[in-house]
Amino acid sequence: MISGLTLRGRCFLVGGLAALGCAIVLGQQDVLRVAVLLITLPLVCAAVVLRTQHKLTTSRVIEPIRVPAGEEARITLRVDNQALVPSGLLLAEDTLPRGMSARPRFVVDRLEPRGRREVFYRVRSQVRGRFPIGPLKLRLADPFGMCELSRSYAGTDDLIVIPVVEHIPFVVLGGEWTGGNDSHPSSIPSAGEDDIGTREYRYGDSLHRVHWRSTARRGEMMVRREEHPRQSQATLLIDARAGAHAGEGLHSSLEWAVSAAASLSIHLSRRGFTLRVLTETGTGMAGMPGDVLSPSPDLEGLLLDALAMLTATKTPTLAEATRALHRAGADSLVVALLGDLSAADAAALARRRQGTTTAIALMLRPSTWGLGTEPRSEEATRFDHNLALLRNGGWRAVPVSAGDRLPDVWLGVARSGGPISGVRPMGAAL
Repeated sequence: MISGLTLRGRCFLVGGLAALGCAIVLGQQDVLRVAVLLITLPLVCAAVVLRTQHKLTTSRVIEPIRVPAGEEARITLRVDNQALVPSGLLLAEDTLPRGMSARPRFVVDRLEPRGRREVFYRVRSQVRGRFPIGPLKLRLADPFGMCELSRSYAGTDDLIVIPVVEHIPFVVLGGEWTGGNDSHPSSIPSAGEDDIGTREYRYGDSLHRVHWRSTARRGEMMVRREEHPRQSQATLLIDARAGAHAGEGLHSSLEWAVSAAASLSIHLSRRGFTLRVLTETGTGMAGMPGDVLSPSPDLEGLLLDALAMLTATKTPTLAEATRALHRAGADSLVVALLGDLSAADAAALARRRQGTTTAIALMLRPSTWGLGTEPRSEEATRFDHNLALLRNGGWRAVPVSAGDRLPDVWLGVARSGGPISGVRPMGAAL
């Protein structure tokens, strides 16, 4: 308790003790009364502050819990006084991870008995991850400035900084769509086929679905049956090798790839795809419940949490990832987010494409995320060679440079060739 006395409190206490000695030596009652007052006041203030300190409770609310990198989250601090006496002035100081911002400090006015005060501040992180917020430190002082005590509240709350998720337009693509667990395309009957997949006209059916040849043959209105969507499976490969990317922070090629992975995985999940997410090591991401992820209400949060913690690795090649793609079998759709490739990696990926699988490669030009705006000639030649290797191997390979937006790139994929067999229109456009 004595250690919490301020300079003023210590001066009062020392002065009181000196006055007490003088009063005893001189036998002065008035001096004795002053001495008792000088000694008692700081001690009583310290006792009240000490008692009030243990009657203060705190809580913290983070809104939202998940925030995209570069955007703000609001943190509200609540202090409750459970004591039957008012508190003194409070100084609140919250603890933030290094690099996020300076420690927020607030002066909280005295709290009445059973009273509550709320203060808030905003934080922003340019880096993905899970960041502990706290502990909160409170410094409590008495109204006379005699005593000041500090207390640290051990509770912390996590702020999850997730990759930026972009809206990907749904593109209606003609042709065939591959089913989920086989490698054979399920054809949508065309108007030139005979009575395959037709039924009688019912009130409310669109005239666009009328099958005229069957109508003429049967003498009654016939329409094409609705194709019942079967669940398709997609594999998403994220190349997070440190040596395959360039740039720093939100403006690096790795962040573009992670953001694209988040956007595409959510887009495909909402389209009804079962997902398999692989990294350059050939394994799934940490924190995921399994290798194959079925659409569920919790899946988006799990994906974003896992991608928030994804960091660059020192893996030298994509050999393990390529073998994992081969073991995965003939998924209806494979999307690879690739950094800088060696010729060997590009050739291996080109050979691993399954015959009926739609394989899409978004090939990042890491050099455009560096200091220069144009890739060096040797890098450009190697990049073009790898791009041609994948395209000749049946991949829809699309180059991506710094500044390109994922929605535009995705539309470019749709324009790059024939129909994307894995993308089945299973609902409204996102």
